[in-house]
Amino acid sequence: MSPSSTSSLAACVWIPLFPLRCEEARQAGLAAYPTALLAPDTTRKLWQVSSLARHAGVKPGMTVSQAIGLCSSLRLIEPDPVHYDERFAALLLALNEVSPVVESAELGLAYVGTDGLEGIFGEPQKIIDAIHQTVGPSDRPTVRRGFGLGKFIAWVAASRAKPGEAVIVPAGTEWKFLASQPISVLPLDTDTHRRLRQLGIRSLGALAALPEEAITAQFGAMGRRLWRLAAGRIAEPVEGRIAPEPIVAALTFFTPVGERELLAHALDQLIRRALKHPRRIGWRVHAVRLRADLEGSSSWLAAILLKDPTADAGRIAAPLKTRLEQSPPTGAVERLVLEFTAFAPGTSELQLFARDAQAAARAGQQRALQSAAREIRMRVKRATLYHVIEVQPWSRLPERRYALIDYEP
Repeated sequence: MSPSSTSSLAACVWIPLFPLRCEEARQAGLAAYPTALLAPDTTRKLWQVSSLARHAGVKPGMTVSQAIGLCSSLRLIEPDPVHYDERFAALLLALNEVSPVVESAELGLAYVGTDGLEGIFGEPQKIIDAIHQTVGPSDRPTVRRGFGLGKFIAWVAASRAKPGEAVIVPAGTEWKFLASQPISVLPLDTDTHRRLRQLGIRSLGALAALPEEAITAQFGAMGRRLWRLAAGRIAEPVEGRIAPEPIVAALTFFTPVGERELLAHALDQLIRRALKHPRRIGWRVHAVRLRADLEGSSSWLAAILLKDPTADAGRIAAPLKTRLEQSPPTGAVERLVLEFTAFAPGTSELQLFARDAQAAARAGQQRALQSAAREIRMRVKRATLYHVIEVQPWSRLPERRYALIDYEP
């Protein structure tokens, strides 16, 4: 999908430790204790750590035993990536009420394009205030906002803001603002950060004062980009992208299952079903998510961006099956949900196929099924349409042999 619009002026909305903040919002009183969120994979290492836990010496990446040895009162939290993803999606939707140009960067970090908003809200401070009002009440005390020309300046401004407050960089003052900032605000890896500090470069002003050619010779193309960011020569615009309507296929098991072979078989069923959806005709799949609802109200999530968009079931399934093998769900799965979340235009053959007579006939049948399904739901007031499929034909137990798929014509 191509960008729908761009904006040179940017507002950065940043909620540090967003997953941990989500847990604190739904567990009253959790913020008063030293807490740590476990990594979503199977390493059983710490992912995010609260400030109270950091004061006790606990750091991300530690094992559970190391962390408990430093802080016996540490509260460990199992991750719920689906919940964090849903909360962030709700935040992006709320930001769209202020501007149609919204770009997500990572969980808890988004950019809002503000070109033209002066005529609606007024000066930058009022735009920032309007953005603040769209953030949920539980996040307002922790959200940090920045405003400036381009995403980098907006991000640096947000990183300098105090929780619940904003930093605005007026037009024409970008260089003065950047010069005093530490080099840690740049997108650096550990080795580059260490090398810069060994050279005595600790601020963006010190980096920009050196010749661009010297930095490029020392650090290559990455060094050239870092120098240009530090010197304020790059002002990357916010890119608002068209959000395609996802294609969703779900499977509910009669009894929770944990066998990887069965989950892989169920995944194949879901992919084949999603590929047959009428909205998919003429498009190749570019991004896919697999969500598992586990026993005990927890969840598991895998999000894959396909390097080469495809409509081939095997190529879509391969990275998801690898994720199931390397980082499987930590409990028995009650429900499996597959989503195609982004698409790329198909080949000319696919486009022609979408317009041929057979496709038109199938579309007519699909509309008839949708009308009948809506009428049934209106009459019974709840979803009662399911499709029974065979998922484990070798099992002697009927509840293992078959599974229910929500019927969504």
